[in-house]
Amino acid sequence: MRLVECVPNFSEGKDQAKIAALVGAASAVPGVRVLDVESDPDHNRCVLSYVAPPEAAVEA
Repeated sequence: MRLVECVPNFSEGKDQAKIAALVGAASAVPGVRVLDVESDPDHNRCVLSYVAPPEAAVEA
């Protein structure tokens, strides 16, 4: 099985509800495995790392 790693950055590092929604949306896609979530309120950014088959990665 081929997997790709995705590391999108989001301009949200303070609102935990929004960060949880981002993680939940990615996690809800079958085949996606969230590896890490890092949020930085000082720079107002969040980095989400996940792996998935290519088709699922695009959907997530």
